[in-house]
Amino acid sequence: MPCRLFPLLLCLSALAHTAEPQPLVEKALAAVGGKDKLLKIFRMEEIFHFGATPEPAEGKKRSTRVSVIEQPALWWIGKKERAAEPAKDDVRAWSLDLLVDPKSQIEVIPDLTDEGRACAGLQVSGSVTPAMKFYFDKETNLLQRLDWRGDFYRFSDWREHDGLRYAAKTTIFKLKDNKPWFYHEITNLERLAQLPEGLAKP
Repeated sequence: MPCRLFPLLLCLSALAHTAEPQPLVEKALAAVGGKDKLLKIFRMEEIFHFGATPEPAEGKKRSTRVSVIEQPALWWIGKKERAAEPAKDDVRAWSLDLLVDPKSQIEVIPDLTDEGRACAGLQVSGSVTPAMKFYFDKETNLLQRLDWRGDFYRFSDWREHDGLRYAAKTTIFKLKDNKPWFYHEITNLERLAQLPEGLAKP
């Protein structure tokens, strides 16, 4: 049986890598409200801490902050821009900005089942290093999971703002043992027409 199964698995993997990614990209964009509704300049209020639940574990501290972000590369906390920071790519991922970046090279990857949900996979490279693996719930076409840099991110609590659906809660797990280690929640999101005064670009 294993000898007959192995060629089949190779065939399925080859098919995934030659499939056209654009239909899945379009479904993912439509699920959140469409390409025109994606975030470009916005303010978000957040809470975050080590742990996997809305309340931090005993001895752990909850942090809060207000950020202003201009996609693709600028993020201010107060009036200080964060410079090079992997979290900027995290935001580009959950906001789906990476899916519309002309520099992105997108390919279909094998499906995944996450928390019992059948998910279709896309890998994005070129605009982000290392490459990211996106997994979209096949029923809703919403982003269920992201694998990147030895972690995976699980998204939940979908909310709506100004015609855009976004995941308000994220739990981050270690890929090596599937253990949750970080919790993040967007408590308020506001689309901005332009940057607030006083924010200097680097």
